[in-house]
Amino acid sequence: MNDSDLFADEQRPGQPLADRMRPRRLEEYVGQSHILGEGKALRRAILSGHLHSMVLWGPPGTGKTTLARLLANHAGHRFITLSAVLSGVKEIRAAVEQARRNLTAEGRPTLLFIDEVHRFNKAQQDAFLPHVEDGTFVFVGATTENPSFELNNALLSRARVYVLKALSPAEIKGLLQRALADPERGLGALGIHLSGQQLDLLAEAADGDARRALNLLEIASDLAEEGGIPDAILAEIVSGQVRRFDKGGEAFYDQISALHKSVRGSAPDAALYWLARMLDGGCDPLYIARRVVRMASEDIGNADPRALRIALDAWEAQERLGSPEGELAIAQAVVYLACAAKSNAVYTAFKQAMKLARESGSLEVPLHLRNAPTRLMKELDYGKAYRYAHDEPEGYAAGENYFPEELAGTRLYHPVDRGLEIQIGEKLRRLEALDRKAREGSQ
Repeated sequence: MNDSDLFADEQRPGQPLADRMRPRRLEEYVGQSHILGEGKALRRAILSGHLHSMVLWGPPGTGKTTLARLLANHAGHRFITLSAVLSGVKEIRAAVEQARRNLTAEGRPTLLFIDEVHRFNKAQQDAFLPHVEDGTFVFVGATTENPSFELNNALLSRARVYVLKALSPAEIKGLLQRALADPERGLGALGIHLSGQQLDLLAEAADGDARRALNLLEIASDLAEEGGIPDAILAEIVSGQVRRFDKGGEAFYDQISALHKSVRGSAPDAALYWLARMLDGGCDPLYIARRVVRMASEDIGNADPRALRIALDAWEAQERLGSPEGELAIAQAVVYLACAAKSNAVYTAFKQAMKLARESGSLEVPLHLRNAPTRLMKELDYGKAYRYAHDEPEGYAAGENYFPEELAGTRLYHPVDRGLEIQIGEKLRRLEALDRKAREGSQ
């Protein structure tokens, strides 16, 4: 637990550049104009000092911790920080007691900042509730995960969620220029100069993460030669950087959702883009291949049955050949699926069938549909009056019922008027006409 006044002037030996350049005033804060711009509610709260409990949700390096410190600084609050990775109930209780002492002994309220709050379990999250309600402290949690999934409803109901966005390349570039020019906290005293093109390269490699950008700049400064950084060295420094893609995290599910919806929406260019984003971010191609197979059945179905085979072939190509050959096969499948005729008729019918099976109970199989391999079964009329479809006109036993008697006449599959399902629908309508004729003839 850290209970401190903020933004001490002295710098610690070995303090990273990203920490030294942490904004001390709201004017130094970079990005998040959608919540901190003139007239925005959060900006008014900061400037007025009237704080409320909140959750700051955004990707790494977007300034969540810094914003919490600025909140406390402007409001004159003590700042206590806990990491949900390293803390438990014991540390939470200690923080609560410290906040009470701050209030009673100094008359000074406390802002309790919880980094990676989504790592706390339900019991740990619930431990904050009474103290948020009685005003012991202002609660500020930071998370990279969707609060709707990771935080208790009780805690969310007492805190406002603010979404922080990745910094733009221009914002990152401005931050790098400030660090190069600042002689006290930054690298200004070293006299290092980077060209605009080099700054653009670093900003792109940072991928919206201010901390990553400053860390890359610091590494580059250690390798500077005569006040400059050779392009070859800078290229080597940024070569190992990957885009934001945390498997199992928010970005992961957002991107696979975007890929799936692009395929469903018949947008091959967008589908290729999201495929490339996922691969560039380090996603396992076999995971993508499995999801593409799902798309083939869910969104194309019998409108173009070839889609499933192409998706399976791409999966096999990735398994047998690896990258990059397998990835090209996946790209081929993605483009084919995006361009194919679409139908979710089988997907919808299957969901309805599963619902019907769960809700209708253990209905008996009609006797005429049962197999009769023994004499006893035949004596019990198993298989009696079963009509062998191949012996019937047009190979179809018109009027026959294949459902349990209680569900006779149920319709689940409704082909769409696209692709091969046009022909499937025409056939089913012709068979329905034969069924009607057979029923009318039996009356």
